[in-house]
Amino acid sequence: MSKKGRFKTQYFDFGLLITVILLLAFGMVMLYSTSAYNATIKFGDGTHYVMRQFKAALLGFAMMYFFVKVDYRFWKRFALLAYVASIILCIAVIFAGNEKYGASRWFSIGGINFQPSELAKVAVILLLATLIGKSDTALKGSKNVLKVFGIIIPLVAVVAYNNLSTAVIILGITYIMLFVASKETRVFVSFVFLAFVGVMAIIIFGQGYRMARIDAWQHPEKYDEGYQTLQALYAIGSGGLFGKGLGESFQKSFVPEAQNDMIFSIICEELGIFGAICVIVLYLILIWRLMVIAINAKDKTGGFICVGVMAHIAIQVILNIGVVTNTIPNTGITLPFISYGGTSILILLSEMGLALGVSKYIEPK
Repeated sequence: MSKKGRFKTQYFDFGLLITVILLLAFGMVMLYSTSAYNATIKFGDGTHYVMRQFKAALLGFAMMYFFVKVDYRFWKRFALLAYVASIILCIAVIFAGNEKYGASRWFSIGGINFQPSELAKVAVILLLATLIGKSDTALKGSKNVLKVFGIIIPLVAVVAYNNLSTAVIILGITYIMLFVASKETRVFVSFVFLAFVGVMAIIIFGQGYRMARIDAWQHPEKYDEGYQTLQALYAIGSGGLFGKGLGESFQKSFVPEAQNDMIFSIICEELGIFGAICVIVLYLILIWRLMVIAINAKDKTGGFICVGVMAHIAIQVILNIGVVTNTIPNTGITLPFISYGGTSILILLSEMGLALGVSKYIEPK
């Protein structure tokens, strides 16, 4: 470190950058293949979704470059502010946001839709990385671990009001980051038990659309809510080993919003099990590179920023594939870098910028 307290740039993880570009490029191809027919019918332009995604990706790469250039330690001073701001925005969107599919989750600014809960994920990662990196004794003892959990609970509660799936992701990011940082195993085992009890309570006492989703998960053929899942399973089952070929999906006309949460089913139909495995391998490489950066980071804050980003990607991929294959109830979670969604792409690329920013200061061995 120099006299001014700055780390010296010594390295850059091109492996992570290349993997992100490959996932994005593949996502653009699959997005066009999946959405062109419906986009033509709905908007009269088969490239509607892919062009919007492309513009979001360009802005995302600009944000990535910005976060790479700025020393990641600079953001520690804004971590708490970002967290509080994300709570305020998530409350505001309930009352002033645009409603879609029965939930108010988006702000529309100049024709651009923005989802505050996506920003909340980054805010949580930065806040937890800052708290963990601040002191070696910060997470010693069960009380300290529970205090940090308690800090995140208000945001989780606000987000869960109309976006339970994102609340689960935020809670999962928190759990993994604190699990890695702490030796208090009993706390985390207890937390898993409580989570299991909570899920069982929803199954037994749940009402409304969440209970309907659980019923549809168990018997998708019996409920209208299971239509999307059933069509996705038809797509997966008809793909075989190598698929029907790019652009040859039949089910993309029947799977509702196929370009969003269910795009993995179209990948399976067009590219088969082989294509699905290739996508999963790319995600594993991405997670591996993030883990390597985390292990070799210059300080704890940088390391735990990468742990948080890694947790975010891993949880979201697992939940999305779990939903598409009907392993878990439908939760409305996108597939990172591939599903359609401008806010998601922008936030994910910003997170990659933070991780690459951490990688700059790794000492080559």
